Amino acid sequence: MENDERYFWDLTGYLLVKGVLTARELAAANSAIDYCADRIEIGEPNGGARESQALRGSGHRAIYADTLLFQLDQPHCEPFRRMLAHPAIVIRLNEMCGKGFRFDHGPHFIGGVEGTGGLTLHGAGDPHRSYVAYHHQNGRMHCGGVTVSWNLTNVKAGDGAFVCVPGSHKSRFPMPAGVRTCDDDMGVVLQPEVEAGDVLFFMDGAQTHGTLPWRGDGERRSVLFKYASRSATRTGASMTLADPERYWDEDTVEGMTEEERAVMFGPCSARRDGVCLTVDDEGVVRVAR
Repeated sequence: MENDERYFWDLTGYLLVKGVLTARELAAANSAIDYCADRIEIGEPNGGARESQALRGSGHRAIYADTLLFQLDQPHCEPFRRMLAHPAIVIRLNEMCGKGFRFDHGPHFIGGVEGTGGLTLHGAGDPHRSYVAYHHQNGRMHCGGVTVSWNLTNVKAGDGAFVCVPGSHKSRFPMPAGVRTCDDDMGVVLQPEVEAGDVLFFMDGAQTHGTLPWRGDGERRSVLFKYASRSATRTGASMTLADPERYWDEDTVEGMTEEERAVMFGPCSARRDGVCLTVDDEGVVRVAR
């Protein structure tokens, strides 16, 4: 990374790199999306807006099935496989996430047509999650989770789509409700302008981000790759392997109390059952959810 990129990333929590894809690569990626257009899922109207008035609109258009774009027939899978370890990505993620970074999940296609609704803002490292948190020490930065968004169409000022609150990865105060819903964004919510072929990096989880309803001409198209530092796991197989009887073995945990089993889970970012331990007023350890 150049010094100005490093400064901008550390200061704002996002980074835009211009013109990464060639015209031929861009055409191939858009052709691949056309090829699998029947796999695009359309969500419920206002599904991401929740209580927001500013973000209301028709349902999201997306392909969330992990690795599906890698599994398309040749040659349609190739644009996304080349994105996976593209030189422009590797040189930056080596500094953002640390050497040995890994692809965690995706790639997810995110689309929009006129009126597609937005998504309430989230992130800002609240609550703290070590696997996506941002940290700086001894002149080196480290972010556990980084999303790389490959933009396949233009997004002009006022079009909507991705927005963030620059610098929010270092905020010390809770996000106001009006900012979360964009009903009163206090002027802190930024929608970057991007061109087809640009790549946008952002601190997924550490930085406040979301989407505004799509108001642009034509279609919005982005493909998101979710990366993590070498020791972080955000989703995937770790969740299915984390149960005590699988991570260790059934003989090891046989006869353990529920409280004892609660600390025998393997590492994963999001326990599906939400189990954790607490100590009650009488000093007894209890399972909480």
